[in-house]
Amino acid sequence: MLATGVSFAEQQMRRGRYPDQPKFPFVLGYDLVGVVAAVGPDVDTSLVGRRVAAVVKTGGWTTHAVVDARNLVPIPSDIDAADAETVVVNGITARQMINKAKLTSGQTILIHGANGGVGNTLVQLARHAGIRVIGTASTRHHDALAQMGAEPIDYNNPQLADRVRQLAPAGVDAVFDHLGGPSFKRSFKLLAPGGTLVAYGMAAHKDGTSNMLRTFLGVYGRLAFWSLLPNRRRAFFYNFWGGKVIQPKRFRQRLASDLTSVLSLLAQGAITPHVAARIPLAQASRAMTLAESKTVYGKVVLVP
Repeated sequence: MLATGVSFAEQQMRRGRYPDQPKFPFVLGYDLVGVVAAVGPDVDTSLVGRRVAAVVKTGGWTTHAVVDARNLVPIPSDIDAADAETVVVNGITARQMINKAKLTSGQTILIHGANGGVGNTLVQLARHAGIRVIGTASTRHHDALAQMGAEPIDYNNPQLADRVRQLAPAGVDAVFDHLGGPSFKRSFKLLAPGGTLVAYGMAAHKDGTSNMLRTFLGVYGRLAFWSLLPNRRRAFFYNFWGGKVIQPKRFRQRLASDLTSVLSLLAQGAITPHVAARIPLAQASRAMTLAESKTVYGKVVLVP
């Protein structure tokens, strides 16, 4: 392992609050960047020594990991491992959500938590595609968001919805919301006709005590119901692992294609990596505390 990250999924998993919760005990670590040290039987030996990325869901916070060779994606040699790590699961997630929302140049979107790992990647990919971005974040991150071309709003503003309507009177074409709870309903109301709510997290439930799977299914059903209403708007919950069981080969191909595309943009300088901090693997607890503090811009990365 050369670099692995701290994402919101790990924050949920350690609390037992992930919708597809792994059984304890387990090793955290949703994705990683590393160098192939050895291969098993019938695997191409030319992989040895190559730098690659993989999404593993669990097991990334380790010095060595055993990964299915079919799930490896090559990393360009001129990209720093920690920089590449910032766009593995985050880059795939952001690109696939933009594609599923069917966005085009000239449209306007709202991104909640635009300073976070997924959020700032979403901002950059959207701006690269010519999409106008309104982003919520703490005021300490507004200058950085503005430099990326986003229009920042204080996420603590009690009149947040009114502020969005001032900037986009006709509504926004998409909202990317990882907050859950009442935020989903507010986000759906901010959509323009034909707009899309992309839900991809439930931060509001992170510290709750309810059955997480039951909560998730309730949210999933509510979003599906909203899409059936005669209001020309739709809503869905983005599932990173959607289609893996039914179409595993297609799932791997799409994952590799999307990650390769984002890595290419990173290598070209079209998007910028935002490493909030590089922390030794042995200090993973400190890294988790920092990531959960909501004070950082970008992604906290663990290194050997």
